[in-house]
Amino acid sequence: MRAVLRCCLPVLLTGLAVAQSAEQRTSHYLESVRKQPPLLLGFVHDLPKGGDLHNHLDGAIYAEDLVDFAADGGLCVDRTSSRLIAPPCDSCENYTAKPAARCSYGDHVLYNQMIDAWSMRNWRPGDESGHDHFFAAFDKFGLASHTHAAEGIAAATNRAGMDHLQYVEFMHTADGGAAAQLARRVEWNQDFAKMREALLSAGLKDVATDTSKRLAADDAHAKEVLKCGTADAAPGCDVTVRYLYQVLRGLPHEIVFAQILLGFELASSDPRFVGLNLVMPEDWYVPLHDFNEHMAMLDYLHGVYPKVHITLHAGELAMGLVPPEDLTFHIRASVERGHAERIGHGVDVMNEKNPIGLLHEMAQRNVLVEISLTSNDMILGVSGDDHPLPIYMKYGVPVALATDDEGVSRSDMTHEYLRAIESYHLSYADLKRMARQSLEHSFLPGQSLWTDTKLVFRMAPACVDDAAGVEKPSAGCERFLAANERARMQWKLEGEFAKFQKKY
Repeated sequence: MRAVLRCCLPVLLTGLAVAQSAEQRTSHYLESVRKQPPLLLGFVHDLPKGGDLHNHLDGAIYAEDLVDFAADGGLCVDRTSSRLIAPPCDSCENYTAKPAARCSYGDHVLYNQMIDAWSMRNWRPGDESGHDHFFAAFDKFGLASHTHAAEGIAAATNRAGMDHLQYVEFMHTADGGAAAQLARRVEWNQDFAKMREALLSAGLKDVATDTSKRLAADDAHAKEVLKCGTADAAPGCDVTVRYLYQVLRGLPHEIVFAQILLGFELASSDPRFVGLNLVMPEDWYVPLHDFNEHMAMLDYLHGVYPKVHITLHAGELAMGLVPPEDLTFHIRASVERGHAERIGHGVDVMNEKNPIGLLHEMAQRNVLVEISLTSNDMILGVSGDDHPLPIYMKYGVPVALATDDEGVSRSDMTHEYLRAIESYHLSYADLKRMARQSLEHSFLPGQSLWTDTKLVFRMAPACVDDAAGVEKPSAGCERFLAANERARMQWKLEGEFAKFQKKY
């Protein structure tokens, strides 16, 4: 018997290993390193992550890049506030009040002061809340990001590529304020139909055309920066980028309406724009005061442009930040009246009226929640057991992790996944589901690779007999993928998972 065991045991063990699927072996490896942070980090870094659906372009840029942009643009910095201002600048000597941004290269005190002011690096609770420090950063570095959009796109896209993402939707107010200027010349009218006609007559379609031209030039320059198409191409060259027109909801209502209308026009005419979103802090006076009016604007314009995709910030609130009554309806209203197909943050969902009913409704409508754990912790102080991520998952609401403003937060998608694993004991199956959902709920055109994503992911009929992600699919599957960009992106993710799992 011992001789038989010595002979056959290795064969039996090999057979058991072969019987395990690549996904099971990868899952077992994750469990084996769950309590070994360095090995867990390595695993998560290499994990294919699909798409980042909630990413503000300005906030995605790290402060070190912004210092370079400011120096390149000849901008000055107020030494007291760290706010960028237009030239002329003071000299670099003797700690002048308004030195050139380039002076920081030789002044480590100024350089570090700028990085800390433009991000959450070294922030500690004290006189200034995380919420206030976070949002104050944008006004301080805004001149640099607005004048270097192409370089910002390149930097943020390359970081996504290094992070094993393959798709990003950047929120970007790409018209440079042109819609706002136009709105100031048009008298406000509560009749949205008349307001739309007035803006179109005043030249809003020309603004859309100019915005598309500007973005095309920025995209082309970003590819040059990344050396795409050359032997030295950067990782960002493999990332597919689309844009959500970013409406600044804290501005006067005539400007908000003009920007929402521009977003609908751009998403109807330029394939680079796949939808729109309303941004700026939800707790500020104007976004709170005008919230219902903003939903009415979206409701009307959705009727005019029913094919345009909408994702909305909603529920980026916490108890004490606003009066309790303002926690009770923003998510539901965004879904039901704002026609949001996705919700950004959704942190206060359990404060909504009939929250369990809302969760069931979101699951039934297949409304995805874009979860930004680091941002929610820094801005709202909500993390761990207080965060609703597990609640959304429990009730079948689709979720995907997102970076929000990774440059300001000093994070990236790898660390969003790492935080999720460590905080909520997520399994490998959970991670794959989130990555798949990020592409399933992207606003890319075409049919999905999947016919069902509720319990298990079921392949579309054209590809059902193919091994997911293989390099050479069947003829019918290949035709299906060629005709549907979303399915093509999902097929690519399956191929990346197959490569990843082979290592284990």
